[in-house]
Amino acid sequence: MSRICLLLCLASIFLVQQVASSSEWSYICQKGNCLKVRAEQKESAISLGACRLMCSSYASLWPKPTGKMEFKKSLIQLNVNSIDVLMPGEDTPVKRLVSAAAQRFKKNIDLLAPENGRKPGGRSLVVNLHLKKTGSDKVVYQQDETYSLNVSVHTDGRIISDIEAENFYGARNGLESLSQLIIWDDIRSEYQMLDSVYLKDGPVYPHRGILLDTARNFISTDSIKRTIEAMGASKLNIFHWHITDSQSFPYTSKSAPYLTKLGAYTPSKVYSSQDVDEIIAFGKVRGVKVLPEFDAPAHVGEGWQDTGYLACFDKKPWQKYCVEPPCGQLDPTQDGMYDVLELIYKDMIEQFDPDIFHMGGDEVHEGCWDSERKIAEWMTDNNYTLNEAGFIKLWDKFQREALKRFTKQRGYDVPIILWTSTLTDEKYLMKYLPNSTYIIQIWTTGSDKQIRVLLENGYRTILSNYDALYFDCGFGSWVADGNNWCSPYIGWQKVYENSPAKIAGKYSHLMMGAEAALWTEQSDDASVDGRIWPRAAALAERLWAEPKSTWKDAEDRFMIHRERLLKFKVNADSLQPEWCRQHQGSCSTDGILNMP
Repeated sequence: MSRICLLLCLASIFLVQQVASSSEWSYICQKGNCLKVRAEQKESAISLGACRLMCSSYASLWPKPTGKMEFKKSLIQLNVNSIDVLMPGEDTPVKRLVSAAAQRFKKNIDLLAPENGRKPGGRSLVVNLHLKKTGSDKVVYQQDETYSLNVSVHTDGRIISDIEAENFYGARNGLESLSQLIIWDDIRSEYQMLDSVYLKDGPVYPHRGILLDTARNFISTDSIKRTIEAMGASKLNIFHWHITDSQSFPYTSKSAPYLTKLGAYTPSKVYSSQDVDEIIAFGKVRGVKVLPEFDAPAHVGEGWQDTGYLACFDKKPWQKYCVEPPCGQLDPTQDGMYDVLELIYKDMIEQFDPDIFHMGGDEVHEGCWDSERKIAEWMTDNNYTLNEAGFIKLWDKFQREALKRFTKQRGYDVPIILWTSTLTDEKYLMKYLPNSTYIIQIWTTGSDKQIRVLLENGYRTILSNYDALYFDCGFGSWVADGNNWCSPYIGWQKVYENSPAKIAGKYSHLMMGAEAALWTEQSDDASVDGRIWPRAAALAERLWAEPKSTWKDAEDRFMIHRERLLKFKVNADSLQPEWCRQHQGSCSTDGILNMP
């Protein structure tokens, strides 16, 4: 009986392989779209992956390249077991980064195909990296990320790819593009790639980021790494880590460990020094800079209870003292508070080695400080008025001293990012926040008049306008019934159309870029992938290329990129039926809504 079962199993496997290798279906390129049709000759059937690669004007690359691109619409079989990524020179930190990036490159190509049924054979691929600078492996803010890529077939039959770049991070972008030119042909059960390509490419904006809040709900290091993996695949380069808030303090400060002991949800829901180091190193290989934020003086609570430096913690009713529970703000009148703050800065500087830092400054509530008698008495004794102007002056006292303590530990000045707030209003802006020091991150709407005020006064800005880039919008409210405050849900199309250049107008040179934000009051490990992806990839193309075309022109490539993310174990949300992906251009509403 066992022999019969074995024979039946072998026969089934053979049948499956025969079906896979002689598909009844093929794909044709028609007006820039791949359409599923019956295969007239099975041996010449074209797989969907092959059609997409040759049919698209950008060979399915995401984000679309900004420079010249030329390629022949012909494919060649690749031997995935014979890939070498080479860089001349001695062993250095940069060369070790290249080695790690090469391993990732091979791994991600391997993930494109099923483990069984791969046809042997194909051409070897040699990737030569030519870097002008090989000294430092640090992820520098506003670094050169441009690259050129050339693919050809050598006379000896090998596929040769030359990538030229200023530094590792440009070369890494070239590797990312090269990986997208390789497909798994599920009709022939083999890897294929374009055999002739020339590409020159580089980003429009230096700041292309994702903000992830890991304090409202704890986000595991595995989820953070998946986010960074997808960022690398999409050429996003800034992971803005909102690591603490009033709800929890999961960051382990070795100088003030009591903050985590009191402030973490559980002893296991913390980020150790090793966790932070691993995430920073993981980001480097993927061209992603980890930008820490210590939000203050507001959004501070759990962990600070026993310090004596906290105002209005968990005060009721919370609506009078903050925007969401639990309330909490640092008390700027306490000199000892700045000493603790400096210890936190010291630890973060040692770990993150920042050449730019985020100090938060979000949603400071004067009602919180006004409710504390000792603060009011200090203000009166020091000739501060107990009104908005007086509380802004108190806030400025905090910001000046906090910056002084940070700079003392850093040893030199670095750009500081703050959120838009009352402090960034026109009447206070120039008085308290010099534009040479501060970059302002905009969380209000894209039409907010404050944006123009900031730009006209020479401030560099980063867009995170909630009407297009807050990915927690469109779900149920968690402090009341109905929908949350920033509903409705934001589709990828709106993300794609949110142009920094259009918002800034003639001041676009002051736009550093943008960040999509996921605040996690209603997200955790179970949902973080789907909330961020693939929508953040729409932002990636907007910031990389600032395209003049609309989302409709990008839709097919966007759906292909979403499939890539799934292959890389990122649980990117589904956007349409698979039928639409097999019949590109057939699910558009163009011409339907205006039908008689």
